[in-house]
Amino acid sequence: MNEFEKNVQSKRNDAIDSLVGFVVPFGFFATMFIIATVIHYVGS
Repeated sequence: MNEFEKNVQSKRNDAIDSLVGFVVPFGFFATMFIIATVIHYVGS
């Protein structure tokens, strides 16, 4: 067995990290879109 397989740094589930990696940027860009849409309609 590989030495790194015996001495695992993190035992967390990778699906949770993948979900966070998708949701956080999506939430950021969705927020930016909402702010830009509000500014667009307030300005017109």
